Amino acid sequence: MAPPAIITAGVQGGSVIATKKDFAPVIWAYLACLAVGMLALLVAGLCGLWPPLDALVADIGATLVIFIFSRRYRNSSFYDPYWSVIPPLLVLWWWWQSPVAPDTWRAVAATVLVWFWGVRLTANWSAYWPGLHHEDWRYPLVRERAGRFAAPADFLGIHLFPTLQVFLGCLPLYFVMTRDARPFGWLDVLAIIVTLGAILIEMIADLQLHAALKTRRPGEIISRGLWGWSRHPNYFGELSFWWGLMLFGLAAAPEQWFWIVPGALAMTAMFLWVSVPMLDARSVERRPAYAEHMRRVSALVPWPPRNAG
Repeated sequence: MAPPAIITAGVQGGSVIATKKDFAPVIWAYLACLAVGMLALLVAGLCGLWPPLDALVADIGATLVIFIFSRRYRNSSFYDPYWSVIPPLLVLWWWWQSPVAPDTWRAVAATVLVWFWGVRLTANWSAYWPGLHHEDWRYPLVRERAGRFAAPADFLGIHLFPTLQVFLGCLPLYFVMTRDARPFGWLDVLAIIVTLGAILIEMIADLQLHAALKTRRPGEIISRGLWGWSRHPNYFGELSFWWGLMLFGLAAAPEQWFWIVPGALAMTAMFLWVSVPMLDARSVERRPAYAEHMRRVSALVPWPPRNAG
């Protein structure tokens, strides 16, 4: 699967037709999931569950609520904003619950960047969401392939898997907020540069994409700006963001690398072996000229395109 709520050239687009009536059930769904998550945190705390497992239990409980709304409205795109809504809440929760005072500069930098990323990505989704009638094209494929196991596949593949993926990617933030031994240093500066740069690349790519979609002719391949150097520059920005969080975690607690590094590696594997091939295959199917575009233009890392000959 590809990350929810991230628009890719040739896959999503069109006029903005979502109304207040469309947003109402989504807002109720997320208010309910936050309430259940807080209740789960309370219960986990009373049971003495070891952090950060208490947050994971709450995360899964909240995901279950979104899944119930998805089934009620027969639209699994209810989950799409979840990708960018939960990390900003996790970073605040871990800071508030920290038994120690973390390095202030590192904690503030990580928190501000995660909130910048989360607010921007969620706003991008809400501004261009077509409405309740729209469902990401990948989700029906998952259910159709699962046959009579469509409901379990919906929960496990569309809802729970990305929740676990994002939680693993956020684990570096847990160590940022719960370690006080290492002062702010050069690795933190590198983490800030990578994370902020990633957010800006993703933002610029999204702005260029939306501008191009307004004037694109049927069958045209978007190849202006960053999209001329990368077939999926917004995916590159998104992936780089999680590597930035990994750097923050290593700056705070390098001895915990076993828990800090896997999130970024898992994200990389998903983008390289699932997300990009899946979207490229669909694009070739819909626009045969895309095969030549794939030969010329880098998949993820922005790089000068090869000559047409």
